[in-house]
Amino acid sequence: MERHVTLGEFIIENQKDFPYAKGELSALLSSIKLAGKLVNQQINKAGLAEILGKIGKQNIQGENQAKLDLIANDIFIDTFRNRGEVCGLGSEELEDFIVFDDDIHREAKYIVLIDPLDGSSNIDVDITVGTIFSIYRRISKEGSPVTSEDFLQPGRNQVAAGYIIYGTSTILVYTSGNGVNGFTFDPGIGSFFLSHPNIKFPKKGNTYSINEGNYIHFPKGIKKYIKWVQELDENENRPFTSRYTGSLVADFHRNMLLGGIYLYPEGTTSPHGKLRLLYESNPMAFLTEQAGGKATDGSKRILDITPKELHQRVPLICGNREMVEKAEKFLKEG
Repeated sequence: MERHVTLGEFIIENQKDFPYAKGELSALLSSIKLAGKLVNQQINKAGLAEILGKIGKQNIQGENQAKLDLIANDIFIDTFRNRGEVCGLGSEELEDFIVFDDDIHREAKYIVLIDPLDGSSNIDVDITVGTIFSIYRRISKEGSPVTSEDFLQPGRNQVAAGYIIYGTSTILVYTSGNGVNGFTFDPGIGSFFLSHPNIKFPKKGNTYSINEGNYIHFPKGIKKYIKWVQELDENENRPFTSRYTGSLVADFHRNMLLGGIYLYPEGTTSPHGKLRLLYESNPMAFLTEQAGGKATDGSKRILDITPKELHQRVPLICGNREMVEKAEKFLKEG
């Protein structure tokens, strides 16, 4: 009889993947799992509970907040506050980071950066959304309050990162630097089970994900790349297929499983790119590289960028290595 491995069992069996941890990081991933279940529950009953729609306020990014944005944000904050593995948290929905400075959390080794509900503009029309998370070891001395230095670390310092995708099924995907694995939630049992072991980008891909409505603003190299992927070439299986939902988690998940490239370049209506380095680009870049792909801002590796502020935006091109390198070549040639 085939053994079905739960997320909890998998974490325990792979404890060696966490070189500095003595159980704290495993417990932290369990906290994320718990919060994800609670967010999933809220999403599934959103229409019935009248928690769809906007709240009439904007977040620090200047974007209209959905009711579920704040609900998801509060769920993750409360979950981390009620458990002792985290000494600080940064959220895309908050202007500044949160310091957990009490006896329970002061000695904790880890900080978390989170996008509680990626793609929330899609909630009202029932399109897939997700949660993105990123985990670092603190730099500041244990026992003291965390500082901005703890959060402004380059992405290569991540000890774990991942996302939860809330779609036709709910899947938690994460890496701790030893490959990428996905776990599907069984609502009948209430557990996540290993369903996508050792995920790798296919060698070849033929899907590109970009908001072509911004075409007029794109750099010349990106425009040329789009024309190239749309050309007929039977030897290279072109034209490629365009798939873009406006939900980074959904587009990334599909491209990683089936083969593709995601692009949000500079020169759009967001001059420096739209995606946040800390909350979106770094965790997705970590996953990309662990799955055999490549993640760049168009010229340099995303994980080597040293952030200057909590809500810094960067261009992001990630996915199948061959496809990303082709896009980089077009950008370089201009």
